[in-house]
Amino acid sequence: MPIIQSQKKSVRQSAKRKVFNDRRRRVMRSAIKTVKTFVLGKDAKSANEALPTAYKAIDKAVKRGVVKKNTAARKKSRLNKSIKDLA
Repeated sequence: MPIIQSQKKSVRQSAKRKVFNDRRRRVMRSAIKTVKTFVLGKDAKSANEALPTAYKAIDKAVKRGVVKKNTAARKKSRLNKSIKDLA
């Protein structure tokens, strides 16, 4: 455990940020999983409707620094490609 006051504060801050980052990551992953489920079920219409939600979740994760920009671009590209392959 830290002894110095600023280190104690840093531990509190990082714990608080972890909660927000975990939530953002969980929302992103669930949105991606929803689109993938529709793709596996060959439901192109529902997949296209769920795609903007997944994009929004991925973009917010990038904005908060949860995932890197290239990782987000790769995830978005693969989602879009899977839907295009379905059609």
